[in-house]
Amino acid sequence: MQNPAVDINNPPSRQTWRPLHLFNLYRLVIAGLFAVFAFSDLNLKSFGEYNPTLFKWIAALYLLVCLANAFTIQLRKPSFAVQIHTQVIIDIIAITLFMHASGGVQSGLGMLIIVAVASGSILMAGRAAMVFAAFASLLILIEHTFTQLSNTLTTAAYTQTGLLGAAFFATALLAHVLAKQIKESENLAARRGIDLANMEQLTRYIIQQMQTGVAVIDSKARLWQINESAQKLLNISPPAQKTPLTDICPELAFQQRLWQKDPTSPSHRFNPANSDTEVLPHFARLGDGNDTLIFIEDTATMRQQAQQLKLASLGRLVSSIAHEIRNPLSAISHANQLMAESENLGQHDIRLTEIIHTNSQRMNGIIENILQMGRRDQTLIEKIQLKPWLEEFIDEFCRSQQIAAELIALTVEPADLSTEFDSSQLHQILSNLCHNGVRHSLSHSGAACLTLKASHKQDNPTPYLDIIDCGPGISDGNAEHLFEPFFTTEKTGTGLGLYIAKELCECNHAHLNYFPADNGGSCFRITFADPRRRRTN
Repeated sequence: MQNPAVDINNPPSRQTWRPLHLFNLYRLVIAGLFAVFAFSDLNLKSFGEYNPTLFKWIAALYLLVCLANAFTIQLRKPSFAVQIHTQVIIDIIAITLFMHASGGVQSGLGMLIIVAVASGSILMAGRAAMVFAAFASLLILIEHTFTQLSNTLTTAAYTQTGLLGAAFFATALLAHVLAKQIKESENLAARRGIDLANMEQLTRYIIQQMQTGVAVIDSKARLWQINESAQKLLNISPPAQKTPLTDICPELAFQQRLWQKDPTSPSHRFNPANSDTEVLPHFARLGDGNDTLIFIEDTATMRQQAQQLKLASLGRLVSSIAHEIRNPLSAISHANQLMAESENLGQHDIRLTEIIHTNSQRMNGIIENILQMGRRDQTLIEKIQLKPWLEEFIDEFCRSQQIAAELIALTVEPADLSTEFDSSQLHQILSNLCHNGVRHSLSHSGAACLTLKASHKQDNPTPYLDIIDCGPGISDGNAEHLFEPFFTTEKTGTGLGLYIAKELCECNHAHLNYFPADNGGSCFRITFADPRRRRTN
């Protein structure tokens, strides 16, 4: 979500109307004091001494106006500028009349006008400050002149009036400079606030889009933040803030406690509850506090990155192998073929030529497999609907192997189960696994029976595909080395079939594992990529 735009030239209403509200509160206090002085028996001679009636009327009207302004500020009507100009001008007029009723400039009430001019200058930065000062200076000059003309007995105080007017202009100028600096500071603060908000939003977005899981816990091992990748890796729903880490993932909490005791201790891989994904956590102290930053990595991604580096090196190696071996191998095969066509060969020599031909073909197969491994980065991910795709594969496989289609059972639950995979590479993987399954089933039970079962766990949307045969199974000793290159139990095998199948799965963010089947045979499970995980090809 994006933060609403902030106009630094028009600050939010909270920053403009609140000072106006405080200014009017001051006006209410002054108006209330004048009303108390006018209508009480305090007998303060300096207030309203020369014209008590005028003082009482102005005090009452000024209090009513200030009360009315409290409602207009609350309603925010009329506009902010109109209310500022109106209130400052009313204050200047009212205080001038108070001053006139109390004896003119000598009463000292003219100092209150300075507060009004200063407040208006701060709230309305710009030329309005000088307008207020000029209006106040002109008004007190008129008041003093009128007082002199109407009462010749009063002492002339034009010098004091001029000094008061100069004070108005000085106050307005100073307030204007301060208001300008305040506005520049507010604008700078607003820009910094926008930059910080944008940076925070960008940081949150980057963290959420990261392939690596990220979580933050406090000193009491309570969760503060967790990104989407971490939720998927740990197979959890979005937890509430301050949830104890032990309630979210006990294995991760246990490793965090070990790290807290000894930060140099290495982390260990583990499988979160109800998840087939193997993860590796890393811990780091966050800042100078007691918060802990946790990075959670998918070991499959790490293996894939290592595999990409390995394949890059292998690609450079196999190009030289192809030139160095294929040409002499081709010459050997051609020479053997010419020798086999000779009519003077005895039975023993014919057998030797067959051995040469068989082993030449085997060596050529090894070279082809190695060259094929060097091209594993050419993966084209596409969405595959498993049920129709597997039905088509089984039909093609049965025709190529010349076996009855009913010998291969297929179950897909739910029927609309889908995954993302390179279809040509998935075809190669299944061809290899099904070919091995048919061969072992035939040798053990005499029937080429296979079961293909595609589904997903009830609490995990990650799809998987089981290839189950009716063979004798694999011993524990052999199962440990099953996916190692060049490991085979067949005399004619190259030992690269299962290794290539596993590498192809890794290139598609999937996993290939072996499990003993319930019927005593072998079960090879392809666990496809988690559909909730963000991933790159």
